Amino acid sequence: MQLIKDKQVTQDSWTFVADDAPLNADFNIVSQARWRKEGADLINRKDALGLRLESGAVVEEIVADLKHFQLIELHIPVFTDGRAFTHARLLRSRFDFTGDIRVSGDFMRDQVFYLSRVGVSSFELNDQDSALEVIASMDDFSVQYQDSVA
Repeated sequence: MQLIKDKQVTQDSWTFVADDAPLNADFNIVSQARWRKEGADLINRKDALGLRLESGAVVEEIVADLKHFQLIELHIPVFTDGRAFTHARLLRSRFDFTGDIRVSGDFMRDQVFYLSRVGVSSFELNDQDSALEVIASMDDFSVQYQDSVA
């Protein structure tokens, strides 16, 4: 997988860890279910911690926990599911999350410009996507109709 962060192709240090797998990396992303179950233990670890939110997640449920995460990954199951846009905007503008907001899953190049405007700072690309084309798409539009939170 390729990763774009802050309009640059970069190496991905983060690893999503399945709920039943041990946390062996220095930068671990866990599911919301695992966080609910093991949160107290995860806080005491020295490694960096990220949280994956599925589209159906309620962002308000994790507001008190945001201080424990350096990264929030918004997983998009199908490109027609726009809830990640709302989640990102809420995290940045209402809940003042300053860490990395990443999208993963099934999103299209055409959505990257808009995702970046609502606060997404990194994009985990599918192997068929060209990172340079995706970066170029972040400047596709010169006129905006709403304020950016990025």
